[in-house]
Amino acid sequence: MVAYLLVLIAVLSRVLPHAAWLNFTAVTGGLIYFGARRSWREMLAPLAALIAADCFLTTAVYHYSFHWAAYATTWAWYAAAMALGWILLHSRTSFARVAAGALLGPTSFFVVSNYGVWASGFNGYPHTLAGLWTCYVAAIPFYRNDLVATSIVLAAAFGLPALVRQMSLVPAKVAATNK
Repeated sequence: MVAYLLVLIAVLSRVLPHAAWLNFTAVTGGLIYFGARRSWREMLAPLAALIAADCFLTTAVYHYSFHWAAYATTWAWYAAAMALGWILLHSRTSFARVAAGALLGPTSFFVVSNYGVWASGFNGYPHTLAGLWTCYVAAIPFYRNDLVATSIVLAAAFGLPALVRQMSLVPAKVAATNK
């Protein structure tokens, strides 16, 4: 149930108005957690929800014409982020694996999505190495925010249950040592 709640938070963090300087979304963390905790056959629902959010934002909020080709790499990345969660965290969860997900998720999105933006030609970056470089440099603030947001989401999603388990074991250990 928590995985579905995080996907809902991810979608809402995309579509609800928020401060532009903050640009905090729970998308990467939500997708990684969903992939880690749910089965492959359930991954279509979050993918469809985020695709719908992208369509809504593009047409209703930003008032741009919608070109699916401009989003193909992003949508493929959504599926890849859930696969990353499955591969990295499904069978075994540790601090190092969660930290790796918090780094690999945003980094892969930065690389894939900005290449897609540049390659699509819809945002005016020239198809040269200088244009590609300019596209990546312009996205650095978004990358930083995604790293922070993903780290917070994954720390909460994986860390809080581990902390609760640890705290519930403490009284049992104290009781066992007092006998």
